[in-house]
Amino acid sequence: MQRSLLLSLGGTLLANLVIAQAPNNIRLDSISEVIISENRLQIPFGKRNKNIEIITAMEIAQMPIRSVNELLSYVNGVDVRQRGPFGTQADISIDGGTFEQALILLNGIKISDPQTGHHTMNIPVALDAIERIEVLRGPMARVYGVNALTGAINIVTKSGSHPGLSVRIFGGSSFEEKEENDGDGRYMGGGFQVVGQAGSEGFNNLFSVAASKSNGQRYNSATEDIRLYYQGLYEVNKSNSLDWSAGYIDNAFGANGYYAYPGDIESYEIVKTFFAHLSTKHYMGKNFYISPRISNRYNKDDYRYYRHDLSKARSQHTNNALSFELNSRLQTVIGDFGVGVELRDEDIKSNNLGNHSRENMGSYLEYRTEIIPKTTFHVGMYTNYNSKYGWEVYPGLDVGYQIVNHWRLNVNIGKSQRIPSFTDLYLKQPANVGNPALRSEYAWQYETSLQGMLGKTELEVRYFYREISDFVDWIKESNPNEPNTQPYRPLNLGNNKMHGLSMALRRGYQLSLNRSLSYSLGYNYLSPEEMVHAEDIVSKYVLESLKHQALFRLLYSSSSWDMSVGNRWIKRELNDPYYIADLHIGYRFKGLKVYSDISNLTNATYKESGAVLMPKRWYSLGVRYLL
Repeated sequence: MQRSLLLSLGGTLLANLVIAQAPNNIRLDSISEVIISENRLQIPFGKRNKNIEIITAMEIAQMPIRSVNELLSYVNGVDVRQRGPFGTQADISIDGGTFEQALILLNGIKISDPQTGHHTMNIPVALDAIERIEVLRGPMARVYGVNALTGAINIVTKSGSHPGLSVRIFGGSSFEEKEENDGDGRYMGGGFQVVGQAGSEGFNNLFSVAASKSNGQRYNSATEDIRLYYQGLYEVNKSNSLDWSAGYIDNAFGANGYYAYPGDIESYEIVKTFFAHLSTKHYMGKNFYISPRISNRYNKDDYRYYRHDLSKARSQHTNNALSFELNSRLQTVIGDFGVGVELRDEDIKSNNLGNHSRENMGSYLEYRTEIIPKTTFHVGMYTNYNSKYGWEVYPGLDVGYQIVNHWRLNVNIGKSQRIPSFTDLYLKQPANVGNPALRSEYAWQYETSLQGMLGKTELEVRYFYREISDFVDWIKESNPNEPNTQPYRPLNLGNNKMHGLSMALRRGYQLSLNRSLSYSLGYNYLSPEEMVHAEDIVSKYVLESLKHQALFRLLYSSSSWDMSVGNRWIKRELNDPYYIADLHIGYRFKGLKVYSDISNLTNATYKESGAVLMPKRWYSLGVRYLL
């Protein structure tokens, strides 16, 4: 009832054409000025010595996407395995890792789920409230602590410093009957977003409301979700400030084929997530600041294996992650120092997984300097204690050398750790059974990258080698006569070794005063040194591991029109390749933008995760009113 009411409210807002505020976009030619915070040390993007990619608000507004999940599918090296459109549920991995090995952050705050990586992308922020997304590849444990094994994705919201309001309404359909003829007519869906900014000098506020609903691309895959978010910033004086945020998600969807195909055809899942944080920042002179921060993430997951019979096979979980951090930075003539501590308490209460808790304590020391000509030197160490897995140390080194003007060579070495999720350890289902004896995964990664300009074209070439010890894979015995009788179980299967090569080109053209064109081209190749399984063993992760990824984006903008084309070709380890093309065309008149998206132009049949067939070609129409 609440969801239907909110969707109706969205239609009313469109009918009244609420006046909106234009987004505070970042121009493509100013990305080098963006500051990457990394919690402690302030690093201009143009002086980075790590592999970092930024997607700006301008690019987000012009792409044929409806969710952060769809946006990330066009980032080189990021593998998005969706189980449905509209951001319903997706697994995210980086550089051929598993979906449990990448860390997700919101404004530098961890929002990953300790129960399972399947809920990592429960992000309460509307797409139009995002200022940029930072994708940091490679071992990031030294920077963010445990579970950033293969990289991190940081979602940065707008500052809320420019008063205004933005409203977006969209809807779409395939105009064809569903393939499974489930009696629910044609595949269709829609939603709305409202993003507001208000305040005064020294007191900024941002809020967003988003909702979407679809009847699903096949039987029992309908979705409904609501996302609410608010953040504020108050500057007490030039030396002291505080900021806070809170977000909420109510997400319900048919889970046919999501986790336990083919027995889960009638499965249904309801996920509710609450997130909040409070932090302060205090400058003690020009060269030193200290910033304490407390955050909490609460998640409730109700998985109904038989949606029409709740008396059996129903899993109800609630988990909570409470964190306290103290970050500081000292600037000196010989470089910048970062020092801090982190305390994190995770617990779960579940009729399936049981009741468990664990504590994590970490501390870090970092040093960054440019005292050597043409060289940036960044070294650090994170020391961690986990109540289940004990002590561990993650050292890391980043070195960047300016070979000539506009050409830079980077070398990175680091160690990282992933602690098994509660699902890995304690799950009890007919098709999936956890393993309380699992050990943590550990990785050493070595990489080098070359970044520079060929004329006005940005070029980046990167190679990495990663070795994960005690790699966790979900496996089961293969029985041709009874293929679905054996459950999957997670085991530590020795070393997982991965070689990776990626290349990226990016260029922007100013065609005239009001017309611009830009493109980005990326290719990612992953070559694992095969882990040997017995012939009668079936692996979950080897089947879904990314092998080749080719991406191409073209964006055109004028004073009235904008157009973008997104293309991706994906080849997984043991699956057939597929090619997806999406188109966006928009027309602006004063504050009003009318746009149309065509998804899956080639009408491809493909799966990104498990047994879930993604939608074929479908069309959507949207309106966004801006001032």
